Amino acid sequence: MLPMTRRGLLATLASGAAAWSQTEQPKPFQISVNEVIVPVTVTDEKGRFVSDLDVKDFRIFDEGQEQKVRYFTRDRAQPVVVGFLLDMSNATRLHWKTYQEAATELVLNLLPGDKKFSGYLISYGNDAELLVNTTSDSEPIVEKIKKMKPGGGSALYDAIYIACTNRNLVKGEPYEPRRVLIVIGDGHDNASKKTLDEVLEIAQRNLVTIYSMSTVAYGFSSEGEKNLTRLAEETGGRVEYPLQKLYSSVSGYLSTPSDEGNYVYKVGTGGYAAEIAGGIFKAVAGIAGEITTQYIMRYIAEGAQSENPKVFRNIRVQVDLPNVKIRARKGYYPFNP
Repeated sequence: MLPMTRRGLLATLASGAAAWSQTEQPKPFQISVNEVIVPVTVTDEKGRFVSDLDVKDFRIFDEGQEQKVRYFTRDRAQPVVVGFLLDMSNATRLHWKTYQEAATELVLNLLPGDKKFSGYLISYGNDAELLVNTTSDSEPIVEKIKKMKPGGGSALYDAIYIACTNRNLVKGEPYEPRRVLIVIGDGHDNASKKTLDEVLEIAQRNLVTIYSMSTVAYGFSSEGEKNLTRLAEETGGRVEYPLQKLYSSVSGYLSTPSDEGNYVYKVGTGGYAAEIAGGIFKAVAGIAGEITTQYIMRYIAEGAQSENPKVFRNIRVQVDLPNVKIRARKGYYPFNP
């Protein structure tokens, strides 16, 4: 065999390295652009999470056609990136301290210091503003919340738009971690440049699930409630009303709020504060628990998909069990603009 020249040896080594790079290196994790992700919450008739289901218990229909689930998990504490959207309008002044504490509790619950959990903070009054960009550290968000003071209008829709477009992304979004928004406000909007339909579409395109903690209290109602309900239901989230049904078991609490028989519930007393704290605690636990206890499924839609980016495809999730309630987003847009 003829001796190999230095140039020939280098060429052989280069050729071998190229071949190794093509055959031996692990392939990067890839996700099909046509893959659909569906977070699902299942509760029983009492609102308790049903957390022991398997993939065989679910059926997913895309435009009426059943789909094959390619990925399924029910692991707790799944990675998420959470946007905390706080209403700074005049409407929140009365109970601002209460909701300031609730927002802080949510941040501390959902950002425990683990890198797989991230969050950011957006305030909305006359304008929407990104106050703290995406981070795994809860401290800068908590510190900013402590300094916030309400006043002005309400640009809720612009806040949702910023959450979907103007923040730093975490590697892996929206599959892992998933994208969640938590709105703390009454749903009213009188200052946004965007409309409800526009931000709902961009939230659906970005696979965002929207939850809300309503600031409406004590039996009153707000014209914004229907906005919160629509944003939540169409993206797979829900609305909590921590101060809406307090004292409902106490006779005469609305008609005779100063009745000495109900003295423990008077403003300024320990019972009053405890009742509010209990409502907030339940709301925080409900939202945080649901976000970290969802089933996650993914599939590639079978059947013809329109190439029109405006065509919305409907999803229906079915669980073959009696007396359960299912929450999942109502659909998606197969092509992003």
